[in-house]
Amino acid sequence: MATKPSPASDIALDTAAQPAAKPLLAADRIRKTAREMFYRDGIRAVGVDAIVNQAGVTKPSLYRSFSSKDELAAAYLRDYEGEFWARFDAACAAHPGNPRAQLLDYLSGLGKRAVVNGYRGCGLTNAAVEYPEPHHPARAVAVEHKLELRRRLNEMAAGMGAREPEALADGLLLLIEGAFVSSQLFGEGGPAGRVADMAEKLIQAHGVV
Repeated sequence: MATKPSPASDIALDTAAQPAAKPLLAADRIRKTAREMFYRDGIRAVGVDAIVNQAGVTKPSLYRSFSSKDELAAAYLRDYEGEFWARFDAACAAHPGNPRAQLLDYLSGLGKRAVVNGYRGCGLTNAAVEYPEPHHPARAVAVEHKLELRRRLNEMAAGMGAREPEALADGLLLLIEGAFVSSQLFGEGGPAGRVADMAEKLIQAHGVV
């Protein structure tokens, strides 16, 4: 009579049947490594040699995927922008039809992240400071993102019924950028942790009840 497999052997068979996770392609390892190093240390401070060494790839493999370090920096910022909008859009989805609650939800999360050790503000803001050249690929990504953020804040302020939606939107944008920068100065216990509370006061001051 055949012996019935034990539950443990069933688990072993199931595990063996599962395909192993595919290793990241060289281009993906480069992007992941650049994301970590550029955000932590700044784009200008990180050289190509350091990236390929950390990623475990060769320099030719980097240049096959990215024509230059500038293009890699732009790719990093596009990845970072995707992460930003994912958080922003998640807050919006949690409060359909309520732009005030959407914004305050996002800012509550920002306030918590901004006082954690290792937080380096907004990678896009940092890149705009690092690269004043108007046509640099990294700066172009940063500027386009900030213009879209300003547009969306204007739209949200109008949706709240603010007396002067453009003025409220610009005030909120200044508040957000201040949180990004001040977080790198004060860290834990710093004013960035109050960003949602300050935004609520600003919204009320513009006649939103």
